[in-house]
Order: sequence, then structure tokens, then C-alpha cells
Amino acid sequence: MKLLILLGAIAAALLLAEIGLRLGFGFGNPPLYLADDKIGYQLAPNQHLRRFGNRIHINEYSMRSAAITPLPADGTLRLFLLGDSLANGNWWTDQPDILSALIARHLQEALPQGYSQVEALNASANSWGPRNQLAYLQRYGTFGSAVLVLLLNTDDLFGTQPTPLPVGRDRNYPDRKPPLALAEVFSRYAQKQSAIPGLKEIQSEGGDRVGKNLAAVDGIYQQVTASGGQFVLVLSPLKRELPGPRDYELVARQRLKDWAIAADVRYLDLLATFQQHADPDGLYRDHIHLSPAGNELVSGAISQIIITSAPNP
Repeated sequence: MKLLILLGAIAAALLLAEIGLRLGFGFGNPPLYLADDKIGYQLAPNQHLRRFGNRIHINEYSMRSAAITPLPADGTLRLFLLGDSLANGNWWTDQPDILSALIARHLQEALPQGYSQVEALNASANSWGPRNQLAYLQRYGTFGSAVLVLLLNTDDLFGTQPTPLPVGRDRNYPDRKPPLALAEVFSRYAQKQSAIPGLKEIQSEGGDRVGKNLAAVDGIYQQVTASGGQFVLVLSPLKRELPGPRDYELVARQRLKDWAIAADVRYLDLLATFQQHADPDGLYRDHIHLSPAGNELVSGAISQIIITSAPNP
């Protein structure tokens, strides 16, 4: 009898823990990914969930955006934000507070002449680099966007070729729901991540990585301009760059700037803006990702450049 009571108590405790983890934190229902030989990976379409209280909506085109039509309605300023986890906001950012949503709100308050509303698209995923982003754009197009903003961080200039290998193998890129919230917690915080065969070789890619990524940036620019849109390039600094970028970062940054000058594109390097801020450390959540204050600063800066570059409808 005592054993049965003990087992019942354990079962009840596990059940309560399962319910608490699901309802309180969203464990057991992580954002899922699809493997893709060209893009590498993308968020699975049509997902609506909560993680740590924050809403995450993924539309039919794997964007962190509301459902869209292939082309914007008349009088709509369609903004396309293309990026990585900075643009995506991940689990720590509620849907209304991601960068694209903040930019849309700024623009709605100061719409360029001829537009009546703003629509913000957000194609992004963790650790995407320019080559992932170009492959996404080649697959889906620009959806008639008036302006496409490519948001990079300095590490993106050194990104490796797209690969689907992490999907379903790395805990950060699941391709199916875990059987239990408890199982997800165990795999994330108690189980060691197993090595993924072949991934180390891809991450050790040699040659001129910066050159390959600049070629991808140019490919994005060419596709945007061919579709009649305006292209805006934004570079967000790493936290460690605030005292001054390292020598190899300075070289890569200069190469990006030289490309932007040669292509005559609107280029916004936010390093000086961050350095001159009253609380630069407060702009970051960690070494790379932006805090709410950082998102507000960056969204405001991007909005200002869009106001002056949006084409007539």
C-alpha cells in the first residue's frame, strides 16, 4: 500500500511538472525546422506557439510574420527584413516586439507619401548567413516588397556554407515535437549534445569566406533591384567590438563597406551609434543579440533610412 501511495505521488508530481512546463514555459512545443539542401534549414511553416510567455507566429513562407498575399495591396508599403536571429528575435522576443514589427510601427507614424499602411515581412532563422538568405530569396522571391533590409552582424561575414545537417540532430533545430515537456527539458539541460557527423568539416570551411559571403550579399542586392525594390544593408556590431573591432574584423568590415560604395547602396553601420550610446552594454542581451533597448534603437535607425529610400507606390 505504501509503495502504491509513493508511486501515485511520484506520478502526480510528474504530471504537475509536465503541465507546469507546458503552460508556464512552452516546453514540449518548440519551434520546428525543415532541412533544405539549398537554404540549409528554415522554420517549418504555419506554426503558432508560446515559449517563455512569448508568442511566435510563423507563416506559410517560414517567415516570422502574419500570413501574407504574394503581392502587397494597393497603398501598402511592404517591408522585407532578411536576417538571422537578430531579426528573428527567437523565443526571448514576443511577436509584437520583433524588429520588423517595431520598424513597421515607426513607419506607420511617418508613412512616406503615397502609402496608407505598412506591412512587415521577416524571413530569418538562427545562424543564417548571407548564403542561407540568398538561397531563401532565390526560392521564394521578394513578394513585391518596396524595400528589403538585409540585417547582418559582423560574424555573418565569416559564415560557412548552408547545411541541413543540424536539423533533427541539434537540440536547437528540432524537426518534431518531443513526446513530453519533461523530455525536452532533459535533452536541453541534462543531456550532452552529440557530435553531428560531417558538421565539423563544413564549419571548418577554408578559402575566402568573406568573399563568398560578399558575393551572396551582391546576389541578394541584384535580385532585389531586378524586382524593382530598394535595397538597404545594415551591419549590427558584436558587443566585443564596442571598444574597437579586431584586426580581421576591421578588414572584413572594410570589404563590406567597399562593396556598398561600389554598388551605391544605402549602407548603415551601427558601430558608432552603439559606441556613442549612453549605455552601450544595455543594448545587448548577450554578446550578439539585442535587448529591448537595442531593438528600439536599431528599429528607429532602420526606419529613418527607409523613410528616405522607399520608392513611390
